[in-house]
Amino acid sequence: MQRLYPVILSGGSGSRLWPLSRQSNPKQLLPLVGEQTLLEATLRRVSAPKAFQAPTLVVNAEHRFAVAEQARLAGVAPRAILLEAVGRNTAPAIACAALDLLAEDPEAVMLVLPSDHLIRDTKAFHAAVATASEAAASGRIMTLGITPDRPETGYGWIEKGGALDGLSGGFEVARFKEKPDAATAEAMFADGRHLWNAGIFVLPAGRVVAELERLEPELVAHCRAALEKAESDIDFCRLDPESFGQAKSISIDYALVERVEAVGTVAVEMGWSDLGGFEALYEVTETDADGNALVGRTATVDAHNCHVRSNGRLVSVLGLDNVLVVETDDAVLVADRARAQDVKTLVEKLKEEDFSEATQGSKWHRPWGWFQTLDMGRRFQVKRISVNPGASLSMQMHHHRAEHWVVVSGTAEVHRENETFLLAENESTFIPLGQRHRLTNPGRVQLEMIEVQSGAYLGEDDIVRFEDHYGRN
Repeated sequence: MQRLYPVILSGGSGSRLWPLSRQSNPKQLLPLVGEQTLLEATLRRVSAPKAFQAPTLVVNAEHRFAVAEQARLAGVAPRAILLEAVGRNTAPAIACAALDLLAEDPEAVMLVLPSDHLIRDTKAFHAAVATASEAAASGRIMTLGITPDRPETGYGWIEKGGALDGLSGGFEVARFKEKPDAATAEAMFADGRHLWNAGIFVLPAGRVVAELERLEPELVAHCRAALEKAESDIDFCRLDPESFGQAKSISIDYALVERVEAVGTVAVEMGWSDLGGFEALYEVTETDADGNALVGRTATVDAHNCHVRSNGRLVSVLGLDNVLVVETDDAVLVADRARAQDVKTLVEKLKEEDFSEATQGSKWHRPWGWFQTLDMGRRFQVKRISVNPGASLSMQMHHHRAEHWVVVSGTAEVHRENETFLLAENESTFIPLGQRHRLTNPGRVQLEMIEVQSGAYLGEDDIVRFEDHYGRN
């Protein structure tokens, strides 16, 4: 019996959504629409046991702990999490996933989808995937084509060919088309023969590898080596960095899909957006009577068609039209909405000028949870620390700082030199400079703490680890 294996690609940086999205915390890890992150929503969307096998994730190695935590929150146990030390576009990622799946199931069919897209109509998505997988079971490569609702110039398009026999909404692909100019987009939208290319594929894993071995043999060879030399790292499979890094950086569209025969598409309306920039985000956000999309603590007077987002502080806009204002705890973006696609250019300039905020936010993910810097000054730093149930930090010591811990919620188990004790909510303790210590969450709920550091040097490299569950000592 055919089994459908989701393959979720989570390697992007989402720089067009800066400062919300950073290289350290990209858009798929953020709750941009609703309370769930985009990755969590994607995982839940393909978690129906009767329809899908456990997913395979291909992940930027820097994001591995955040991805694993979001899978836990979604109640999904991945069959594998493959780690990329360097991004090589989608073809090598999909090739590695296909090779890994074929070792387990020679008849595997893959549902390849990005981790950072919005799909509002899950029922329509499932129906389209079922149709596509029926065609893929016979060896055909299938895409999902979005029925367009406007002449969009920011997406690639698919021209439909003849209908596929017995498949409702299924068509041959006549040709793929690049992002068009405005006039071409108007014509394609009007003729009714074109769809948006969503970058979602249903592919027989065996055919993927066979075609790539014919078209891009060196790419497949490097991917095989990356898997053969891969190392286990906690719950992750760390692809060999040298081998994977030698693979050609190319999309699956250019490497395979646009170069082979027997390619089809399923036309679907499913409330889809790639959320590729602030304009796409504006389009899926509710607006007020003046056309303003307002998220978080915001206020406007005599403002029209503005996109304003607050992540904490009050953001107010007076007497402006068509502006984009985005506030985070460490950066603020103010832009003309018409220039929203140029945010990526701004990020490149910030990198050139060595602004750490270009790539790194204040929140840092760790295998045990995460921490966030709330305030920092001369000889002090204040952090918020969140420890997952059952997790613990390393047994460690600091040469240059002391620490004060205050439990906000949950229960903390503290090991300090030769003593061990529990702290409940609103209780605190002091870790003197030079003392061995470890923090553990022994409970079933998240442990939330405030840590105040004081000392001559407060860098993250002032840690001597004596014992660590995550192999970092």
